[in-house]
Amino acid sequence: MKKVIMAVALSGTLLSTPIASHAALGDQTLKSGMTHTDVQELQGVLQTKGLYPKGKTDKQFGPMTKSAVIKFQKANGLAADGIVGKYTYKKLGAAQVVKSATATKSNASGLISKAKSYQGVPYKWGGTTPSGFDCSGFLNYVFNQSSQVQLPRTVEGIYAKGSKVAAPKTGDLVFFETYKPGASHAGIYLGNNQFIHASSSKGVTISSVKDSYWSKRYLGAKSY
Repeated sequence: MKKVIMAVALSGTLLSTPIASHAALGDQTLKSGMTHTDVQELQGVLQTKGLYPKGKTDKQFGPMTKSAVIKFQKANGLAADGIVGKYTYKKLGAAQVVKSATATKSNASGLISKAKSYQGVPYKWGGTTPSGFDCSGFLNYVFNQSSQVQLPRTVEGIYAKGSKVAAPKTGDLVFFETYKPGASHAGIYLGNNQFIHASSSKGVTISSVKDSYWSKRYLGAKSY
């Protein structure tokens, strides 16, 4: 972690991370045979680049992951060895992943204001723009527009990356287990038990975590 932070600081980017005890992509070299949450996060990043199949993320650095890494390395002029070291991290944008830990904390009001401006936008599976959002597409768009933070594309990836908090604060993300085991839906916490999210039935809307449907499916909150 220190090496990653020093490298970013030397490039002129000011970093301050409140999650020093939480692993972030870029902490360690990743290679075949490893089992770690960082591998799942790596898969999520590769997924956003169209190199890793949707719904296949796990913690195993197997042949599918190695193949995706090699394709990425070849496309970016790197040594295609399938090992994710500092040069591959740099091309993947690992510095931005570390930076995201504090970017939204300093701009929670802007984040929420931006999110609320899209109330009523219809739900669209795979949607990532104001013409239609799916759950994670909405989060990605709002975070990028309000703070230029790029989240993992899937809810699963976002959940794996965040820093767990005992109780959500305004601007944190709240996660739910809906149609499959594990985190499969998320929204931005507004305070007073409310969160804004892209609902499959209502589009972008505000709901309560105390609602009978959501309370039974609540997994917890994470900070970014």
